Amino acid sequence: MTSPRGPIPRRATPEGSAPRRSRFLLGFLLAALVIAGGLSSLASPDPDGLDSVTLHGCTVTETEAGEQLNGTCIAQNATDHGTAASPLADYAVGGRDGTTGLAGVVGVLVTALLAGLLFRLLRRPGRPGRPDPRGPDPGIDGG
Repeated sequence: MTSPRGPIPRRATPEGSAPRRSRFLLGFLLAALVIAGGLSSLASPDPDGLDSVTLHGCTVTETEAGEQLNGTCIAQNATDHGTAASPLADYAVGGRDGTTGLAGVVGVLVTALLAGLLFRLLRRPGRPGRPDPRGPDPGIDGG
């Protein structure tokens, strides 16, 4: 394709940039999986700061039906959130104890998949796999 000033040059990509990028992304994914799957087992099972503050003024009593709050505290007015019945609610798979690492790995894989699909949809024209809106390159297609 030409402009009033002459042919529009194609931007060259450095040799080996695609394999380097792939190695980087695979390394990044591996690190995320190790952190989500391995280090999550080191997370504290105790309530976080917000949970702790909402329980001030109450005592928690275990009953056959679950936990019961006695006293006056903010937590007595709490209800389950909208995704409490979802498969990965409360950082566990299916609500089972000891599945925090698996829930983290599933979360990383789903996020990576969605991000990859989004980036593929939004990539700029002229990249491999997408036609260049300027038409074929005469140097490549002979035309």
